[in-house]
Amino acid sequence: MSMLQRRIEAREARVAVVGIGYVGLPLAVEMADAGFRVTGYDKSAAKVRDVTAGHSYIGDVPDARLAPHVTSGRLSASTDPDVLAGADVVVICVPTPLNKTKDPDNSFILAALDDLVPRLGRECLVILESTTFPGFTREVMVPKLVEAGRKIGEDTFVAFSPERVDPGNARYHTKNTPKVVGGVTPACTELARTMYSQVMEQIVPVSSTDAAEMVKLLENTFRAVNIGLVNEVAIMCHKLGLDTWEVIDAAATKPFGFMPFYPGPGLGGHCIPVDPHYLSWKLKTLKYNARFIELAGEINSSMPELVVARVQDALNDAEKSVKGARLLVLGVAYKRDIDDVRESPALDVIDLLEARGAKVSYHDPHIPSLTIGEHRKQSVPMGELGSWDAVVIVTDHRAIDWARVASEAHLVIDTRNALRDHKQGAKARIVTL
Repeated sequence: MSMLQRRIEAREARVAVVGIGYVGLPLAVEMADAGFRVTGYDKSAAKVRDVTAGHSYIGDVPDARLAPHVTSGRLSASTDPDVLAGADVVVICVPTPLNKTKDPDNSFILAALDDLVPRLGRECLVILESTTFPGFTREVMVPKLVEAGRKIGEDTFVAFSPERVDPGNARYHTKNTPKVVGGVTPACTELARTMYSQVMEQIVPVSSTDAAEMVKLLENTFRAVNIGLVNEVAIMCHKLGLDTWEVIDAAATKPFGFMPFYPGPGLGGHCIPVDPHYLSWKLKTLKYNARFIELAGEINSSMPELVVARVQDALNDAEKSVKGARLLVLGVAYKRDIDDVRESPALDVIDLLEARGAKVSYHDPHIPSLTIGEHRKQSVPMGELGSWDAVVIVTDHRAIDWARVASEAHLVIDTRNALRDHKQGAKARIVTL
C-alpha cells in the first residue's frame, strides 16, 4: 500500500477542489463532512469571499452545513494557485461550455492544468469531473503531466469521474448518487475508488477514463434525445388535435418498456443542452455523424420559437396582436424550484416575444433579477392576473399559486402542464404545447 493510499484511508490527505461552483462546492462540503481538510481554489474572488464568510451561493448547500467547516478550518477557499502546492488529491470541477460554433471549450480545464502541474507534490491523485469528450483525459491531460516529468500510475494517479449533480433534487445528492470512476491505469482507478469511497455511498469502477467520459455523455444524450422525441410528439399531437399530456400519462401506465418524458419550452441547465454536442463533436473527428444527437438538438433548440408561435396564435384567437401585448412570463429558471438560469429557454422566449413588439415582464420567486442581452429585468409581482393580455408559464415552480393563475388570468399559455389540476372551473383559457 502506498503512502498516498494510507493517507487517503486515514482521511489525512490534503484535498484541493479546483472550481467551487455547482459541482465543486457540494463536493468540497461532502469531503469536509468525511473528515478531509479541503481547500477550494477558484478565480472568482466573490465565491472565495462568500465561502470564507461561511456563506453558500449554492441552493443545495445551506450555510448551516458550510459555515462550521469554515470556522473549524477544515474547509477554506482561495484565489491563489499556490494553495494547490503539495495537495495529495486534486479534483477539477471547472465549467466546460460550448463555443459559438457548438464545439467543446476546454479552456477552463487547460487553465486549471497550467496552474496545477508546476505545483504537484511528490505523489498525488488528480481527478477530472468536468464533462468533456471521450479521450480528453488520456489524450490531453496525461501528456501534459508526462511532459512535466510525472510517471502515471507511479507518482501521479489520474482518473475521470463524471459529476452527477441535479440541482434541487431532494432525494439524490452528491453523497448518495452512485459515483462512476475510471482511471488511466488499474492503479489509478483503484486509488480514485479508494478516495471516493471515503465520501460517497456507492462507487462504480469502469475500465478506463474514456469509458467514464462516455458514461456521462450517454446519460445526458439519453435525456436530450428522449426530450427531443417527446417535444416532437407534442408538435404531432397539436396537429392531430390531441392532448399531449393525456397521451403521455396513459402511455406511462404501461409497467414495462416505457419511461415517460415530458415536453417543454426548450432545454436548459449546464448539462443536457451542452453535453451531447461534446459527443457529436468527437464523432465528427472520426468522420461519423451522430444523427440522433443532431436531430434532437434541432428539435429542442426550436422549442422557444414554438412557444412564441403558440402565444401569437392564442392572442390572435382573442383578437389581439402580439405587438404591444402585455405579457407575464411565470418562471425563468431552467427548471422548477431552483435559482439557476443557465441556458434557460425562458431567456429566448422573452427575447423572441420582445423582438415581436410585446411588452414582457416576468415573475419568479427564485430569480429576483436577470440579464437578457444588454437589458436588466427585475421580477415583478403577479399583481392582478386579469390585467395581463396573456400569462406564459415557462417554469412550474411549486411556490407559485397555480390555482390563482387558473382562476384569475384571461389567457394562459402553459408549456409545463402546471395547471393540469386546476382546469376544471378555470376562468382562464388555457393553451398547452
